[in-house]
Amino acid sequence: MTELRTTALHERHEALGASFTDFGGWLMPVRYSSDLAEHHAVRTAAGLFDISHMAEFAVEGAEAAAFLDYALAGAVSPMRVGKAKYSLVLAESGGIVDDVIVYRIADHRFLVIANAGNRDAVGSAFRERVGDFEVELEDHTDGMSLIAVQGPAARAVVEATAGIADVAPAFADLGYYAWSSGSFEGAPLFVARTGYTGEDGFELLVPNPVAPTLWDALLAAGEPLGLVPAGLAARDTLRLEAGMPLYGHELSLDIVPAQAGLGRVVAVDKDDFVGKAGLAAVVVPDAPVLVGLVCDGRRAGRAGYAVFDATEAETPVGEITSGALSPTLGHPIAMAFVSSAASAPGTELFIDVRGTRIPATVTDLPFYRRNK
Repeated sequence: MTELRTTALHERHEALGASFTDFGGWLMPVRYSSDLAEHHAVRTAAGLFDISHMAEFAVEGAEAAAFLDYALAGAVSPMRVGKAKYSLVLAESGGIVDDVIVYRIADHRFLVIANAGNRDAVGSAFRERVGDFEVELEDHTDGMSLIAVQGPAARAVVEATAGIADVAPAFADLGYYAWSSGSFEGAPLFVARTGYTGEDGFELLVPNPVAPTLWDALLAAGEPLGLVPAGLAARDTLRLEAGMPLYGHELSLDIVPAQAGLGRVVAVDKDDFVGKAGLAAVVVPDAPVLVGLVCDGRRAGRAGYAVFDATEAETPVGEITSGALSPTLGHPIAMAFVSSAASAPGTELFIDVRGTRIPATVTDLPFYRRNK
């Protein structure tokens, strides 16, 4: 049995009484107090997440932008230094290897952050695609820690954190999907205004040795503002409300971007990229597409539950990929892949919840949008 990895913050999580779970080969905090309390804290104040299990790849060289244009589905070359972009790593077939965020650090240097469970797959894909490109790849995952502060009070928390200095652009001037550099206790600090909760927030990348001190400083600064440590359970219900996909649920090698509502991410006008030919060959008129489902009552559909036609009750039309009783909205929500014929907003369907048919209505994603 493979031993689970732990982050540089593991002892801090133990001291806070966290419960742990296996996530992508890492032993990660699933909750500290209660899922609901942590979820509501992020929606109303702020939550502190250890996301150090995420993978970080540096891509550098005279042809770094051209390489990423080929290796990823999106167009990287037009990005300005200081900006970030959501993109996809596709297989030759057009299926999704992973979804990533790309940061342009300099004209010829980029940072790519991938999902923990796909570190090896993304690393292998990048290495296989280097070919004749003048580029160097480095995996910095083992030496770095990533901490997220998410919620309406997130900016106030990071601005009040002792030890953070020289952040430019300043937190207040940093736009969404942009990044700043600074320092923490003399160590380099990378700050991105990105997140996975549907709220405003920041993700802070630092070398492992200073991560525990940064965690402590953020908790101290945030306590008067309502910040609490939050685990993966709250992170999952937050991202579900925000309609954000999770690899292995809404994304996989068997799903092409358009099915998951991510067709806009693919720069089809690029001369070439891995997966372009595969996407062109996909001709499935009734391929399942991702939709939102809302229900009344308290019984929520879960991943793997079948979805049925409302008029022909024995006809399955799809399957739930993620579902929960929404803490913010107070009713069950789910994402599901259903046949295109059953995907129009307002379509009435049924979810099979442990043998009971629960009425569900197709709705646009996301379920929740924060007030700007």
